[in-house]
Amino acid sequence: MHIDQATPAELQTALAELEQQHKHFIDQNVQLDLTRGKPSTAQLDLSNPLNNILGDSTHDDTGTDLRNYGVLDGIAAAKKLFGSILGVSDSDSSSRVFVGGNSSLSLMHYSLWFSYHLGLQANATSWRDEEQASGSKTKILCPSPGYDRHFSLCAQLGIEMIPVALTGNGPDMDQVEALVKADASIKGIWCVPRFSNPTGEVYNDETVSRLAALGQIAGDNFLVLWDNAYAVHSLSDSAPVLANIDEKAKALGTLDSVLQFGSTSKITFAGAGIGYIASSAANIKGFTKHFGMASIGSDKLNQLRHVRFLKNTAGIAAHMAQHAEIIAPKFAAVANSLENNIANTGMGEWSNPEGGYFVSFNTKQGLAKAVVALAAEAGVKLTPAGATFPNGNDPLNNNIRIAPSYPELADVEGAMAVFVNCVKLATVKQKLAE
Repeated sequence: MHIDQATPAELQTALAELEQQHKHFIDQNVQLDLTRGKPSTAQLDLSNPLNNILGDSTHDDTGTDLRNYGVLDGIAAAKKLFGSILGVSDSDSSSRVFVGGNSSLSLMHYSLWFSYHLGLQANATSWRDEEQASGSKTKILCPSPGYDRHFSLCAQLGIEMIPVALTGNGPDMDQVEALVKADASIKGIWCVPRFSNPTGEVYNDETVSRLAALGQIAGDNFLVLWDNAYAVHSLSDSAPVLANIDEKAKALGTLDSVLQFGSTSKITFAGAGIGYIASSAANIKGFTKHFGMASIGSDKLNQLRHVRFLKNTAGIAAHMAQHAEIIAPKFAAVANSLENNIANTGMGEWSNPEGGYFVSFNTKQGLAKAVVALAAEAGVKLTPAGATFPNGNDPLNNNIRIAPSYPELADVEGAMAVFVNCVKLATVKQKLAE
C-alpha cells in the first residue's frame, strides 16, 4: 500500500492491523537497544590477544622503558601506525601526529577547549579573544544530520552551531564556502568524511579538495575538524575509498587548518583503545604543550600493545575484515527489513551504507518523534529524535539514526520488525488526521 494512494477505508483497515501488531509487541515485553554504535561482544573478543601480548617486554624499539613517565606525544611506532590510517607519511609522523588517551572524543574536547580558551598554536589568538575583539560569537559549521557528540562539545563551550546540508557526497560546499567567506567568526566545520554518522555517505574527491582549501578563504585560526572515525570500517572490499585530505592540504599549504582525529575504539577495545591526531607540526606542537599541563604522558604500554597486535596497515585491514564478517549481516538485516516493508510505500527513505556503524532513516515530515515514542512503548530504544541535529532541533522532525552493531543478529531482526510497524502506524495515523 502506498500511503498517498490509499483510500480512507484501506487506511482504517491498516490502522486496526498495525495497532493490533503494536499491542502484540508491547505484550512481548522485549528490551532491545539500537541507540548507540557500540561494538558487539564478538567484535571485542577479536582483540583479546592484546591482554597478554607484552609479557615482560615493556620497552619499545628505541629502548625506552614505557612503564615510566615521559613521551608525552606518543611512542614513535604508534605515531607511524596510526598516522598511516590518517594518510600521514612515515617521514612526517614524528612531528605531525599525536597519540594519547583512549578515545578521539577526548582529543576533540581538548582541541576545542585549547582553541577557544588558549589558541591552539603557541602565540595564536584564542577564539574567545577574537570574540571579545570583534563582538561576534564563535561559530562552527555542522553538516546535518550529524554526530550528536560534536554538537554537545560546541554547546558546552557556547559555540554557535550553523547547520549545513549534506548532498550524499559530503557537505554542500557551495553553501560552506559562501558562509566561510562571509563570516570570519566561523572557526571550523565538523566532518565525518567516511561512512558519516549517521548518513553513511563518503565524501567524494571534489568535496575533500574543497574542504582542504577552506584555510585559504576562512578567517584566522579556522579548523576543518576531520573526525575520521570510520577510516578502516568498511563492510566489504568494494566500499568507496576516501581521498587523502592530508596530501591535499600539504600541497595547498593549509595543514594548519586541518585537524584529523581517529581512534581504535571500534578497532580493538572501545573502553581501552588509543586516540590520535594528525595536523601541521605547529598545531601538534601547540596541542602537546597544552596537553602537558594536564598529563605527564598517556598509557604508553597500551600504545605498544596496539602496535604489536595490529602491526601495520595490512594487519589492520585483516583485523577489520573480521569485524565486517560480524556486523555486515546485521546491516543486511536492517536493509532487508526496510526494503521488504517500507519500499514503495511512500513512508520513508534510508541510507544503505557500505561501512561505519549507522543507518539513517527519514520518515515523512513531522513523524520522527512519534516513531521513536512508539518504538519505546514496544521495548525498542532508538536515539532520541533530533539528536542528529545541532541543539536537538531537527527542522523536519524526520531523521532517525539506527545503530545495529551491538545486538545479536536475531535481536536486530526483532527490533526492525517493531521499527517498521511503528513507522507504518505513525504514518497511517498522520494520513488519517489530514
